[in-house]
Amino acid sequence: MSNVLKKEDFIMPEGVIYLDGNSLGPMPKSVPERLAQVMNEEWAQMLIRGWNKAGWMAQPTDIGTRVGRLIGAEAGSVVMGDTLSVKVYQALAAGLKMRPDRRVILSDNGNFPSDLYMAEGLVGLLGQDYELRTVAPEDVAGAIDDDVAVVMLTEVDYRTGRMHDMKAVTEMAYAAGAVMVWDLAHSAGAIPVDLAAANCEFAVGCTYKYLNGGPGAPAFIYVRPDLADTAEPALSGWLGHASPFDFDLHYKPAQGIERMRVGTPPVLQMAALDEAMKVWDGIAMSDVRAASIALQEQFIEEVERDVPQLSLASPREAKQRGSQVSFRFEHGYAAMQAVIDRGVIGDFRAPDIMRFGFTPLYLDSSDVTAAVKIIRDVMENRLWDDEAYKVRGRVT
Repeated sequence: MSNVLKKEDFIMPEGVIYLDGNSLGPMPKSVPERLAQVMNEEWAQMLIRGWNKAGWMAQPTDIGTRVGRLIGAEAGSVVMGDTLSVKVYQALAAGLKMRPDRRVILSDNGNFPSDLYMAEGLVGLLGQDYELRTVAPEDVAGAIDDDVAVVMLTEVDYRTGRMHDMKAVTEMAYAAGAVMVWDLAHSAGAIPVDLAAANCEFAVGCTYKYLNGGPGAPAFIYVRPDLADTAEPALSGWLGHASPFDFDLHYKPAQGIERMRVGTPPVLQMAALDEAMKVWDGIAMSDVRAASIALQEQFIEEVERDVPQLSLASPREAKQRGSQVSFRFEHGYAAMQAVIDRGVIGDFRAPDIMRFGFTPLYLDSSDVTAAVKIIRDVMENRLWDDEAYKVRGRVT
């Protein structure tokens, strides 16, 4: 049995095998009590005094340090707040400002669309021949030239789980004089990350997937410590000011990572995330990775043996993928709805990807075998071929 298995720490509906923690992590059992305490003892009783008495104002940096441990970040180099898209924008804008003689943001065409949308919006606002340039993931290395100001990549591909080599790509960016921004949305809490060793300038990520912070949980941004006092945050929000309660009419950025704060921290979401992070106490990411790979390898072997209708979309080599496995099927959306209807929850990504996440904190070998049995039944008996399963929901 995995030495990271903590099934007893999570709430899981009866009869459900949850293979979608790569999209939204399940709720740790202690979170409802913590939220009740924050609402009943802090918000209700302290009212506005909670900002000082309950430490609400310190949440973004305090929790940032806890998240930082899981991504190899130096203490005081990570801050929480806002959404991932906002943090992508901040990192890109700061990176461009650091290379004023260059005009290109380089990314790959497998990147998560929101990251590309934020880059498009930024270059459109700047004008002056700024450009978002996208290439195939395998062509990134050859595209990093002296025109590139910022390289922005997601380490783990959201569709297939394919991984970039963080250290190697960062070294290429550095050699070309470009700034490196990594999106860790599918990395934090899933695979070992060592930002300090990688030496990238910026990293961003979300906390509602593998970190189980809940829907809408705040994002994080990392700034390399030697840049923390000079990086320009672009979104010069009140709480990124050096002295917000002096109510200065002109912006003066705070020292260090605090300058990357923008708006008021979402106290209830921060509390939920803070409580959820306790699940990680005493856990090494190397152990999580080993257990995840074992589950993935078992899943691939059993699906390929028992469900020939599906074809592997993820890299076959375990070291080349994150903590998810994706299979292709022409009717993938309907098939996934049929699978979900029978208690195995994964998700679908257009055009034909059935995606399954493997988090060894609450999944074990018996879950994998039971899930494959249900998937086999759906495919062998064409249970997916029901009009009810073909009606698209707003979220897939």
